Amino acid sequence: MSTIEKATTLRDLHQAPEILRVVNVWDAITTKVVAGLPETRAIATAGHSIAASHGYPDGGMPLQIALDAVEIIVGATELPVSADLDDGYDNPAETIRRVIGIGVVGANVEDRLKPFDESVANVRAMVAAAEAEGVPFQLNARTDAIARGTGPLSERLPEAIKRGKAFLEEGASLVFIPGLMDRESVQQVVAELGRNTVSVIGLPGALTAAEYEELGIARISYGPLTQRVALLALQDLAKDLYGSGVIPGDLPALN
Repeated sequence: MSTIEKATTLRDLHQAPEILRVVNVWDAITTKVVAGLPETRAIATAGHSIAASHGYPDGGMPLQIALDAVEIIVGATELPVSADLDDGYDNPAETIRRVIGIGVVGANVEDRLKPFDESVANVRAMVAAAEAEGVPFQLNARTDAIARGTGPLSERLPEAIKRGKAFLEEGASLVFIPGLMDRESVQQVVAELGRNTVSVIGLPGALTAAEYEELGIARISYGPLTQRVALLALQDLAKDLYGSGVIPGDLPALN
Protein backbone atom coordinates (compact mmCIF):
# COMPACT_ATOMS: atom_id res chain seq x y z
CA MET A 1 0.00 0.00 0.00
CA SER A 2 1.06 3.57 -0.60
CA THR A 3 1.39 6.04 2.27
CA ILE A 4 -1.95 7.60 1.33
CA GLU A 5 -3.62 4.17 1.23
CA LYS A 6 -2.19 3.31 4.64
CA ALA A 7 -3.38 6.61 6.09
CA THR A 8 -6.85 6.03 4.67
CA THR A 9 -6.90 2.54 6.14
CA LEU A 10 -5.94 3.89 9.58
CA ARG A 11 -8.63 6.57 9.32
CA ASP A 12 -11.23 3.92 8.50
CA LEU A 13 -10.10 1.82 11.46
CA HIS A 14 -10.54 4.82 13.77
CA GLN A 15 -14.03 5.48 12.43
CA ALA A 16 -15.22 1.87 12.53
CA PRO A 17 -17.74 0.75 15.19
CA GLU A 18 -15.14 -1.65 16.60
CA ILE A 19 -12.46 -0.14 18.81
CA LEU A 20 -8.99 -0.24 17.25
CA ARG A 21 -6.67 -2.17 19.56
CA VAL A 22 -2.99 -1.41 18.97
CA VAL A 23 -0.29 -3.37 20.80
CA ASN A 24 2.68 -1.02 21.08
CA VAL A 25 6.07 -2.05 19.68
CA TRP A 26 9.57 -0.60 19.86
CA ASP A 27 11.77 -2.26 17.22
CA ALA A 28 11.72 -4.44 14.12
CA ILE A 29 11.29 -7.82 15.80
CA THR A 30 8.48 -6.73 18.12
CA THR A 31 6.79 -5.20 15.09
CA LYS A 32 7.07 -8.45 13.12
CA VAL A 33 5.77 -10.54 16.01
CA VAL A 34 2.73 -8.31 16.57
CA ALA A 35 2.09 -7.73 12.86
CA GLY A 36 2.15 -11.48 12.32
CA LEU A 37 -1.01 -11.95 14.35
CA PRO A 38 -4.21 -12.11 12.26
CA GLU A 39 -5.98 -9.75 14.68
CA THR A 40 -3.48 -6.93 14.09
CA ARG A 41 -4.83 -4.13 11.89
CA ALA A 42 -2.25 -1.39 12.58
CA ILE A 43 1.02 -0.84 14.39
CA ALA A 44 1.68 1.79 17.05
CA THR A 45 5.10 2.62 18.42
CA ALA A 46 5.79 3.32 22.09
CA GLY A 47 8.08 6.31 22.49
CA HIS A 48 8.82 5.43 26.11
CA SER A 49 9.89 1.92 25.08
CA ILE A 50 12.03 3.12 22.17
CA ALA A 51 13.75 5.62 24.48
CA ALA A 52 14.39 2.92 27.09
CA SER A 53 15.87 0.64 24.41
CA HIS A 54 18.36 3.37 23.53
CA GLY A 55 19.23 4.30 27.12
CA TYR A 56 17.12 7.47 27.39
CA PRO A 57 14.40 8.42 29.86
CA ASP A 58 10.88 8.87 28.56
CA GLY A 59 10.73 12.20 26.75
CA GLY A 60 14.52 12.56 26.66
CA MET A 61 15.33 10.85 23.36
CA PRO A 62 16.83 12.99 20.56
CA LEU A 63 14.58 13.44 17.56
CA GLN A 64 16.92 11.78 15.07
CA ILE A 65 17.15 8.62 17.16
CA ALA A 66 13.36 8.54 17.40
CA LEU A 67 12.99 8.98 13.64
CA ASP A 68 15.58 6.30 12.86
CA ALA A 69 13.83 3.84 15.19
CA VAL A 70 10.42 4.56 13.69
CA GLU A 71 11.79 4.17 10.16
CA ILE A 72 13.03 0.68 11.06
CA ILE A 73 9.56 -0.18 12.35
CA VAL A 74 7.88 1.12 9.19
CA GLY A 75 10.25 -1.03 7.14
CA ALA A 76 9.32 -4.14 9.13
CA THR A 77 5.61 -4.17 8.23
CA GLU A 78 3.13 -3.42 5.47
CA LEU A 79 0.54 -2.31 8.02
CA PRO A 80 -0.21 1.35 8.80
CA VAL A 81 2.15 2.72 11.46
CA SER A 82 1.23 5.38 14.02
CA ALA A 83 4.20 6.84 15.88
CA ASP A 84 4.54 8.20 19.40
CA LEU A 85 6.37 11.51 18.90
CA ASP A 86 6.45 12.81 22.47
CA ASP A 87 5.64 16.55 22.34
CA GLY A 88 6.64 16.92 18.70
CA TYR A 89 10.12 18.20 19.62
CA ASP A 90 11.24 21.76 18.77
CA ASN A 91 9.12 22.06 15.63
CA PRO A 92 6.09 19.75 15.76
CA ALA A 93 4.97 20.62 12.21
CA GLU A 94 8.39 19.80 10.78
CA THR A 95 8.46 16.57 12.79
CA ILE A 96 5.16 15.54 11.21
CA ARG A 97 6.50 16.34 7.75
CA ARG A 98 9.59 14.23 8.40
CA VAL A 99 7.72 11.18 9.70
CA ILE A 100 5.35 11.28 6.73
CA GLY A 101 8.48 11.15 4.59
CA ILE A 102 9.45 7.81 6.12
CA GLY A 103 5.97 6.34 5.71
CA VAL A 104 4.30 7.05 9.06
CA VAL A 105 0.56 7.73 8.72
CA GLY A 106 -0.46 8.72 12.24
CA ALA A 107 1.06 10.05 15.45
CA ASN A 108 0.52 10.80 19.12
CA VAL A 109 1.79 14.23 20.11
CA GLU A 110 1.50 15.41 23.73
CA ASP A 111 0.50 18.87 24.90
CA ARG A 112 2.25 18.32 28.27
CA LEU A 113 -0.20 20.87 29.61
CA LYS A 114 1.54 23.71 27.83
CA PRO A 115 -0.53 26.90 27.70
CA PHE A 116 -3.85 26.36 25.94
CA ASP A 117 -3.22 28.71 23.01
CA GLU A 118 0.24 27.24 22.38
CA SER A 119 -1.13 23.70 22.44
CA VAL A 120 -3.92 24.55 20.00
CA ALA A 121 -1.47 26.35 17.69
CA ASN A 122 0.77 23.27 17.64
CA VAL A 123 -2.14 21.06 16.60
CA ARG A 124 -3.11 23.57 13.89
CA ALA A 125 0.45 23.60 12.55
CA MET A 126 0.76 19.81 12.53
CA VAL A 127 -2.54 19.37 10.70
CA ALA A 128 -1.47 21.96 8.13
CA ALA A 129 1.87 20.22 7.63
CA ALA A 130 0.15 16.91 6.94
CA GLU A 131 -2.31 18.53 4.55
CA ALA A 132 0.58 20.11 2.68
CA GLU A 133 2.02 16.62 2.17
CA GLY A 134 -1.29 15.45 0.73
CA VAL A 135 -1.73 12.66 3.30
CA PRO A 136 -4.88 12.07 5.41
CA PHE A 137 -2.60 11.83 8.43
CA GLN A 138 -4.20 10.59 11.65
CA LEU A 139 -3.12 13.00 14.35
CA ASN A 140 -3.96 11.51 17.75
CA ALA A 141 -3.59 14.78 19.67
CA ARG A 142 -2.84 13.99 23.29
CA THR A 143 -3.86 16.15 26.20
CA ASP A 144 -2.27 15.56 29.58
CA ALA A 145 -4.99 17.44 31.42
CA ILE A 146 -5.85 14.37 33.49
CA ALA A 147 -2.43 12.71 33.66
CA ARG A 148 -0.47 15.86 34.57
CA GLY A 149 -3.19 18.08 36.00
CA THR A 150 -3.69 18.74 39.69
CA GLY A 151 -6.76 18.66 41.85
CA PRO A 152 -9.66 16.23 41.78
CA LEU A 153 -10.71 14.53 38.55
CA SER A 154 -13.85 16.67 38.50
CA GLU A 155 -11.58 19.69 37.90
CA ARG A 156 -9.17 18.03 35.46
CA LEU A 157 -11.83 16.48 33.24
CA PRO A 158 -13.32 19.81 32.00
CA GLU A 159 -9.84 20.94 30.94
CA ALA A 160 -9.36 17.71 28.99
CA ILE A 161 -12.70 18.29 27.27
CA LYS A 162 -11.88 21.92 26.53
CA ARG A 163 -8.56 21.00 24.95
CA GLY A 164 -10.04 18.01 23.15
CA LYS A 165 -12.73 20.13 21.52
CA ALA A 166 -10.17 22.68 20.40
CA PHE A 167 -7.86 20.01 18.97
CA LEU A 168 -10.70 18.43 17.00
CA GLU A 169 -11.79 21.81 15.70
CA GLU A 170 -8.26 22.34 14.38
CA GLY A 171 -8.43 19.07 12.45
CA ALA A 172 -7.00 16.43 14.77
CA SER A 173 -8.37 12.99 13.97
CA LEU A 174 -8.58 11.87 17.59
CA VAL A 175 -7.97 13.20 21.08
CA PHE A 176 -5.80 10.95 23.25
CA ILE A 177 -6.66 11.30 26.95
CA PRO A 178 -4.43 9.20 29.24
CA GLY A 179 -6.03 8.63 32.63
CA LEU A 180 -9.56 8.28 31.28
CA MET A 181 -10.34 5.10 33.18
CA ASP A 182 -13.86 5.04 34.64
CA ARG A 183 -17.21 4.66 32.92
CA GLU A 184 -18.71 7.95 34.10
CA SER A 185 -15.74 10.00 32.89
CA VAL A 186 -15.71 8.24 29.52
CA GLN A 187 -19.42 8.86 29.08
CA GLN A 188 -18.95 12.54 29.87
CA VAL A 189 -16.07 12.95 27.42
CA VAL A 190 -17.79 11.07 24.61
CA ALA A 191 -20.98 13.10 25.13
CA GLU A 192 -18.95 16.29 24.67
CA LEU A 193 -16.52 15.23 21.93
CA GLY A 194 -18.50 12.57 20.06
CA ARG A 195 -18.14 8.86 19.40
CA ASN A 196 -15.01 7.65 17.60
CA THR A 197 -13.05 10.79 18.46
CA VAL A 198 -11.30 9.67 21.65
CA SER A 199 -8.27 7.45 22.24
CA VAL A 200 -7.25 5.91 25.57
CA ILE A 201 -4.46 3.87 27.11
CA GLY A 202 -5.28 0.53 28.68
CA LEU A 203 -4.02 0.56 32.26
CA PRO A 204 -4.43 -1.77 35.24
CA GLY A 205 -7.75 -0.93 36.87
CA ALA A 206 -9.17 0.73 33.76
CA LEU A 207 -12.13 -0.43 31.70
CA THR A 208 -11.65 -3.30 29.28
CA ALA A 209 -11.31 -2.71 25.54
CA ALA A 210 -14.81 -4.09 25.04
CA GLU A 211 -16.23 -1.67 27.62
CA TYR A 212 -14.45 1.28 26.02
CA GLU A 213 -15.83 0.17 22.65
CA GLU A 214 -19.37 0.07 24.01
CA LEU A 215 -18.98 3.67 25.20
CA GLY A 216 -17.75 4.95 21.83
CA ILE A 217 -13.97 5.08 22.26
CA ALA A 218 -12.15 4.84 18.93
CA ARG A 219 -8.78 3.41 19.90
CA ILE A 220 -6.93 1.79 22.78
CA SER A 221 -3.17 1.42 23.08
CA TYR A 222 -0.90 0.19 25.85
CA GLY A 223 2.17 2.45 25.78
CA PRO A 224 5.23 1.18 27.66
CA LEU A 225 3.30 -1.61 29.39
CA THR A 226 3.92 -4.11 26.58
CA GLN A 227 7.67 -3.67 26.97
CA ARG A 228 7.36 -4.03 30.74
CA VAL A 229 5.64 -7.37 30.28
CA ALA A 230 8.37 -8.52 27.89
CA LEU A 231 11.12 -7.36 30.24
CA LEU A 232 9.48 -9.10 33.18
CA ALA A 233 9.45 -12.35 31.20
CA LEU A 234 13.16 -11.86 30.43
CA GLN A 235 13.94 -11.10 34.06
CA ASP A 236 12.01 -14.14 35.27
CA LEU A 237 13.82 -16.37 32.76
CA ALA A 238 17.19 -14.98 33.81
CA LYS A 239 16.42 -15.69 37.48
CA ASP A 240 15.43 -19.23 36.55
CA LEU A 241 18.58 -19.77 34.47
CA TYR A 242 20.76 -18.51 37.32
CA GLY A 243 19.14 -21.24 39.40
CA SER A 244 18.49 -24.74 38.12
CA GLY A 245 16.42 -23.78 35.10
CA VAL A 246 16.84 -24.59 31.42
CA ILE A 247 15.49 -22.99 28.26
CA PRO A 248 11.98 -24.36 27.55
CA GLY A 249 12.02 -27.01 24.86
CA ASP A 250 8.85 -25.80 23.16
CA LEU A 251 10.09 -22.25 22.62
CA PRO A 252 8.93 -20.87 19.24
CA ALA A 253 11.54 -19.16 17.05
CA LEU A 254 9.72 -15.81 16.91
CA ASN A 255 13.02 -14.07 16.21
